[in-house]
Formats: sequence, structure tokens, C-alpha cells
Amino acid sequence: MRYEYVVYLKRDSRRAVDATSILLCCFSALSLLFDQIHPHHFNYFFSGVAVVLLGGVGTNILLARRGRVVRYKFLLLLAALGWLAMPYLQWLSVPLVLSAFLEYQAKRPLEIGFSPDSVVVNSLWRRRFVWSAFNNVILKDGLLTLDFRNNRLLQKEVDEEEEGDAEEDEFNAFCQGRLREAGGPGGEAGRRSGEAGENFMEKAGTGI
Repeated sequence: MRYEYVVYLKRDSRRAVDATSILLCCFSALSLLFDQIHPHHFNYFFSGVAVVLLGGVGTNILLARRGRVVRYKFLLLLAALGWLAMPYLQWLSVPLVLSAFLEYQAKRPLEIGFSPDSVVVNSLWRRRFVWSAFNNVILKDGLLTLDFRNNRLLQKEVDEEEEGDAEEDEFNAFCQGRLREAGGPGGEAGRRSGEAGENFMEKAGTGI
């Protein structure tokens, strides 16, 4: 689908996701080292994986303190590979692979596309809203506001690190035009779409 405007919104869960990834990587690294200490048997692979995990975590922490957006996807996948080679608890590789996938999804800026016919939220699941589901849609001072017809006001800060194509004045003029064409109270279909959209975004953790 072609969008007239695309707005990228910040995620609120980055710190929590980073903290979880750090704990998983450190736990995996220490487990790999402990497996060698206990039987007094040195393993080059386990040692190498542990060093890369601890080094990667330390590097990411320093970069995060400097305001950089860091990723733990590959470190989590490496930790999963290490658990696969362990003589026990190999099943822990499964949640680590899932964590790598979810970490990527949780840190992706939330993308909302605005077309003449609808508003589309591109998250883990794509959700489409007709314009009659809204009382108002406005972008002002870096804050996107979606006012649903069910009297719920959902707001989210724009992610300035991503290159969107929405200039505030032009974007707001476009939205006001689409809302005027939708007209009226939106009807029962619009109200149902607004309620479904709110429930969807709360479950998906979008927070907008």
C-alpha cells in the first residue's frame, strides 16, 4: 500500500528490553564458564563464546550511555548457540532465539502510515483503521495524537532518529481533509474500528 505520509514513533520499552538482554547474555556467559570450572576442563568454544558475550555487553552498555541505540540480537543468538553445545539445558536456546526476535521487534520504531483511505499501524501485526474511526489526528511539537471516537486520547512521541516524510503543517492539513471527508460521527463501523484499534495497540504494547 502506498502512504501519503509515514510517521515513526518512539518505543517506551527499550530500557527494559536492554536490561533483559543484558541479564540473559551475562547468565549465559557465566554458565558457559562455570561448566568448565566445575569439571576442570577447558573448552575453547565455551570460553570464546563467553568472552564475546561479556565483551559485547560491555561495549553496548558504553554505547548506550553515549546515547546510541544498541542491539543485542546477535549476542542473544550467540548465547543460544552456546546453550545448544552445552551437555545440559539445551532447551534454553529456544527462549534465547525468541528473545532475539522480540528484541528486534520491540526496538523497531512504531511505523504508522497515512493514506487517503485509512491509517495503518505497522507493528508485529498490521492494523488498519478507517478515517471515520477518529475525531482528530494531529502532529504537533513532535507529538502525534490519535483521538478515537470512543473518547480515548492516545499520544506518542515522534522518533526523530528515523527519517519520516511528515511535515507538521502539510500532514495536519492532509489529516483534517480526510477527517472532513469522513464526516459525521463516524457511524457504528467507525466506533467499532476505534475500539478495536485501542484494544489492539494496548495488547501490542504500542502505547500510542
